[in-house]
Amino acid sequence: CTHYLFIVVVAVNSTLLTINSGDYIFYTDWAWTSFVVFSIANTLMTVVGAVYYLTFTGVPGTASYYGLIMQVYTWVAKVAWFALGYPVDFIVHPMWIPSCMLLDLAYWATKKNKHSLIFFGGVLVGMSMPLFNMVQLMLIADPLETAFKYPRPTLPPYMTPIEPQVGKFYNSPVALGAGAGAVLACTFAALGCKMNTW
Repeated sequence: CTHYLFIVVVAVNSTLLTINSGDYIFYTDWAWTSFVVFSIANTLMTVVGAVYYLTFTGVPGTASYYGLIMQVYTWVAKVAWFALGYPVDFIVHPMWIPSCMLLDLAYWATKKNKHSLIFFGGVLVGMSMPLFNMVQLMLIADPLETAFKYPRPTLPPYMTPIEPQVGKFYNSPVALGAGAGAVLACTFAALGCKMNTW
């Protein structure tokens, strides 16, 4: 029962993370920086839970199932926020399933080796999530246009939409998010494995 409860808690938290991160990305000119935080946070939510569930069952494929659960929860949350008045393009929902599939593949290809899962799986997820998330962002409406078109009456001053500082952050947010994610995801994966021994 405990591991099912854990999945539900992580899935619910992932929807909250999606809304908050999306809000921050769209309403400020810190989009590049917040995207990196967004990538790392989602990597944490994905890897810890997926690795825990995967090593708990020992069956390759359960990480993808876990990612599917997170995806469904997020779609439900997106519909709920849309019903509350948010434009549907405004709500970012990250794609967890492809990264979880890579985690499953690493576990299956190394014949259920936990250390390989930690290193290979962690790196694969950490590097792939920023890429999938950026593709997602590129397919939606222009953030600045959306922010001005749908202003919120209670918007605090520090969240007021302003023109982005072009060139302010020279490094690519995908590269930075992937680099940081690849390093940290290994630690996250190790934590997920460790949870099965408590």
